[in-house]
Amino acid sequence: MKLINFFTNNSQAMLVSLGQHIALVLVSVGIGILIAIPLGILLTRHKKAAVYVLAVAGMVQTIPGLVMLGFALILMGIGTLPALAVLSVYSILPILRNTYTGIIEVLPSYKDAAKGIGMTKSQVLFKVELPLALPAIVSGIRISAVYIVSWATLAGMIGAGGLGDWIWTGLATYNTDYILAGAIPSAILAFAFSALIGLVQKLITPKGLRRNA
Repeated sequence: MKLINFFTNNSQAMLVSLGQHIALVLVSVGIGILIAIPLGILLTRHKKAAVYVLAVAGMVQTIPGLVMLGFALILMGIGTLPALAVLSVYSILPILRNTYTGIIEVLPSYKDAAKGIGMTKSQVLFKVELPLALPAIVSGIRISAVYIVSWATLAGMIGAGGLGDWIWTGLATYNTDYILAGAIPSAILAFAFSALIGLVQKLITPKGLRRNA
């Protein structure tokens, strides 16, 4: 009852924080998409370099979020910009890896058939490889979005707003109501992003591939 009253009394502020949190996720994942998909396509044409690039991206992914935010804070100060920079970096790996894997796993017979009817390299990419790799790419975006929802809660530590503000205020004041006001919407948001992007992934997956899966 106490928690319900707390949520009711602070509903307006919680909605503002929720909006800020969604914006952080959408912008950072959007930046990740703009970087990771072209880079993933490029790496499929340079497979030797792909080993090193994916390894470096994987190493960056293992660095704790608090450490990355600390570096960003030193370099860029407090606010939304450093948070977006860090979240964008973290969003890249799942999309990059799935883009690369999705394209290289397209059967050579499909590409050979496309070349056989006179398609250029760019036509093979955009009309054969990318459409067949799209479910894998969307899966990477789904993983990235769910990760970023949780990592964005750290952004409250450096003044970027979002649901993390409530969690960190609760931890600082030993107030569980504040912690739950940030944690519960964050969990629901992660499930919502996962379900929505999962639905998109299902819709764009060819029926034949669905049956194989």
